[in-house]
Amino acid sequence: MPQRASLTEKGKILVNYSYICTKFNSMARKKAQYPLIEGLEITTLAAEGKAMGRWNDVVVFVPMTVPGDVVNVQIRNKRRRFMEGVVVEYVKRSPLREEPFCAHFGVCGGCKWQNLPYQTQLDYKTQQVCDQLVRIGKLEIPEVRPCLGSEQQLYYRNKIEYTFADRRWLTHEEIAEQGDIAPQPALGFHIPNMFDKILDIEECHLQASPSNEIRNFIKEFCIEQGYSFHNARAHEGLMRGMILRTASTGDIMLSVIFNEYDQPKIEALLSAVNEAFPQITSTIFFVNEKWNDSLTDQTPICYAGKDHIFESMEGLKFKVGPKSFYQTNSEQAYELYKVTREAAALEEGDTLYDLYTGTGTIANFCARQCKKVVGIEYVPEAIEDAKVNSAINGIDNTVFYAGDMKKVLDNDFIARNGRPDVIILDPPRAGVDEPVIDVILNAAPKRIVYVSCNPATQARDLALMSGMYRVVSVQPVDMFPKTAHVEGVGVLYRK
Repeated sequence: MPQRASLTEKGKILVNYSYICTKFNSMARKKAQYPLIEGLEITTLAAEGKAMGRWNDVVVFVPMTVPGDVVNVQIRNKRRRFMEGVVVEYVKRSPLREEPFCAHFGVCGGCKWQNLPYQTQLDYKTQQVCDQLVRIGKLEIPEVRPCLGSEQQLYYRNKIEYTFADRRWLTHEEIAEQGDIAPQPALGFHIPNMFDKILDIEECHLQASPSNEIRNFIKEFCIEQGYSFHNARAHEGLMRGMILRTASTGDIMLSVIFNEYDQPKIEALLSAVNEAFPQITSTIFFVNEKWNDSLTDQTPICYAGKDHIFESMEGLKFKVGPKSFYQTNSEQAYELYKVTREAAALEEGDTLYDLYTGTGTIANFCARQCKKVVGIEYVPEAIEDAKVNSAINGIDNTVFYAGDMKKVLDNDFIARNGRPDVIILDPPRAGVDEPVIDVILNAAPKRIVYVSCNPATQARDLALMSGMYRVVSVQPVDMFPKTAHVEGVGVLYRK
């Protein structure tokens, strides 16, 4: 039984509470003093989908604006070198501006560039890659090629994740119009920077049919049957999340994440979904009782159909499991891998190392152009899929290893598997660990092809290699239209 607080402890509690109240009131007064900037001209795009202008030589970041807008801005965050604010009034709208197509624009954190022409998006992505390499990496680079655009700009994602919540996010407009609103469940996306706030999604333009239909069916079924939705703060509620994969082959994988093992309710829901959508080829569920949402340490359970789906590319088939990584824009992934393969300039006798290989997509895509491919990936399940992908495609010159890159890839590993002639890197957003770079430099391949989803970490890593390697070409590729994200393929030759 907990002990009662002593008078001294109570005094501390009161003092702390008083301090918090004082601090909060001070912050409130400080924020109340933030300026309202009138007639701010938005001059350029900035990182993370924001745009910016200058006020008294201070940079002002303003979301949901485009170059050419003139706006009145209420400052909400003030720092020594910059400020952030929100639009309270449009004085003049830019001729660049396009009408957003999504009803959730401005609240949902995705597709922030719906209001920009696509060519403008590509131009900025090209400039973003160039700026990061020069500013962060301090690199001497050739002219960066124009960003390779995606033919499909809507409904291009093959994977999308939704989260359940027992209370949906209410917009300021809803609160102003309706006053007090009873709590309503949600199935949708996280509000940016808020782990427990979920925007209920009616229609998403990122994934093709029947994605929206399946999501809405599951939500309505759960409400009608009295299923409890998850509360992230209390860690209560059965329904936690769902993931939909729609492959280029026509395969569809539905993964539903539950907070506890309630067999009757799980079976009732999944049975109803499969009956309503017979085109689903793989029905998976997870029971994640942890506080965090990660599924890497959770066991997928196949309820119906196959425990995998297949993707297809240039006549090759790729097995994708519920925890496997596969590029989320299938059609544009093919363009990205063609750029990568061409940049590798493989010869018949070459040994290729494919680091961060995932399910072996790049490895198998390049295997027929060289003597041997060695792939390394952190996720064991992905490596097993990579081996299967080689087998089903009749590829016998690949070997794959699972483990932490900085622990697996060392000089002994290279001695056992052969010194690489070419290395392809496709790391996560955090980039490459410095010990891994040291091993790569010691291996001294003729060429390095660095595929990156984060130009900043790519620039940092290329700078660490610049003593031995020079950048000969850079090709940005747009994998995520309507967003500020961009992939960059940097090609390095040994000096």
